[in-house]
Amino acid sequence: MKKLTLLLMVLSFATGLAAQGLDPAKLLQPPTDTWPTFNGDYSGRRYSPLSQINQDNVRSLTLAWAFQSHAQAPISATPLEVNGILYFTLPNDVWAVDARTGVQIWHINRAAQGGLAGAGHRGVAMYKDRLYYTTPDAKLLCLDARTGKQIWEAQMADPALKAFGSMSPLVIKNHVLVGVSGDIADLPGFVEAYDPMTGKLQWRWDVMPKPDDPAWNTWPHDTDVITRGGGMTWLTGTYDPELNLTYWGTGNPHPVEAGDARLGANLYTCTIVALNADTGKLVWYYQISPHDTHDWDAIQTPVLFDANFKGKRRKLVALASRNGIFALLDRTNGKSLITVPYIDINWMKGLDERGQPIPKKETEPKIDGVLARPGAGGGTNWSAPSYDPNTGFLYANAKESIGVYYVTMPGKHAEGWGGRDFILWSKSVLKAIDCQTGKVRWSRDMSGARYGWASILTTAGHLLFTVDDSGRLLALDPGTGKELWHAYTGGSSTSAPITYELDGRQYIVTPADGVVFAWALPER
Repeated sequence: MKKLTLLLMVLSFATGLAAQGLDPAKLLQPPTDTWPTFNGDYSGRRYSPLSQINQDNVRSLTLAWAFQSHAQAPISATPLEVNGILYFTLPNDVWAVDARTGVQIWHINRAAQGGLAGAGHRGVAMYKDRLYYTTPDAKLLCLDARTGKQIWEAQMADPALKAFGSMSPLVIKNHVLVGVSGDIADLPGFVEAYDPMTGKLQWRWDVMPKPDDPAWNTWPHDTDVITRGGGMTWLTGTYDPELNLTYWGTGNPHPVEAGDARLGANLYTCTIVALNADTGKLVWYYQISPHDTHDWDAIQTPVLFDANFKGKRRKLVALASRNGIFALLDRTNGKSLITVPYIDINWMKGLDERGQPIPKKETEPKIDGVLARPGAGGGTNWSAPSYDPNTGFLYANAKESIGVYYVTMPGKHAEGWGGRDFILWSKSVLKAIDCQTGKVRWSRDMSGARYGWASILTTAGHLLFTVDDSGRLLALDPGTGKELWHAYTGGSSTSAPITYELDGRQYIVTPADGVVFAWALPER
């Protein structure tokens, strides 16, 4: 009997490895038995239709298993879960772990050459039986999901210029979309698409406009600043299959905080862009921080949903941006519907004819310093938001903050970091934003001994999961913010909770520091 049991376990394990391929249809469905991409599905909502764990029983939630990575750095990746296997990363590591038990299946460690190894990492993407992973030395790797063995690699940018990879790619049909990270040298940002089987570049969209683009005139041309103008694409975009448009946020312009070197709006930095997923052609844009001088990149997740708005059914995209602004747009054309602050700010004096914010000149950095709200960390940052269709609220972990900003390289020849900034005061808050009005319906103090940027998950069990700055995993009522359950994870979290159901049991998975925790209701 023992031999038979062992044989069945081996056969089960082998079957799991053989079935590691991702069914492409899963990317088009709400996440249930899988979490197949960075945000769970293409919409960026991080909302699960699972409800086995709900408000009535969440107090019974218990630890199902924990995986210790023994890593020195915190895991900031969103795990993927496909066919009962979890995949998660650090900048130089990828793990495959049994999603039911936490038992390691394989692990690779890769020594990076150059780049920025100390940066965080957001995770992998998957196409059939292959994984895609961006590296600190600015490469895109294709790995065999069954073994972790490398199949091909592509060089995205030059690591000698401090470009690096930290994002989780986005798989759309037969395209692997990636962006680039980098904040030290003056580099131009981009979004690229690669063939998932061969690694061949399919298309590239550059954040810096070309001379035949009207946006070219939003930069000065008496220096070469436009050739190195920033606009990094740090975080994973979203996708509307019906429109065949992919939505991305772009980073801040360079030189950072030295606005006199780049007079103008500096398109397409700090902008939400809609690109044709097959060609990379720009369809529309909305610049949420024109002529940014505070390092307030707009790479936060563009969240897609359909809803009635002012009596009309519309396809919408919402963004809670680093500059403290909430924007709601028509995602078919980029038309502004709502543009309002969701935290206290002092840098905006109104809206232009496109509904874009108009910055105040007096809050731009000065040689002797200037106060601005929010501080340099921004309202929200890289932590992923969530949208709950039952409440109609967008949830974002944010900071109420005040910063002082300095110019250190005045004039038109500034380079790199042409300024400095210091946060004078900051308080962590969780904001629930009504997407019909832009008003904050409730706010919760998330402060603690640590400085976290945890992401958010909402579910059909009428629950919101996130982690506060004390390292507490929280289950909240998404309608009110009331605490329903908590557990101490023993560490801070810059990662995102995910959920999936296997063999009739729902799991909530939450990385914290170097440990991945899985929570579930007690087995009967």
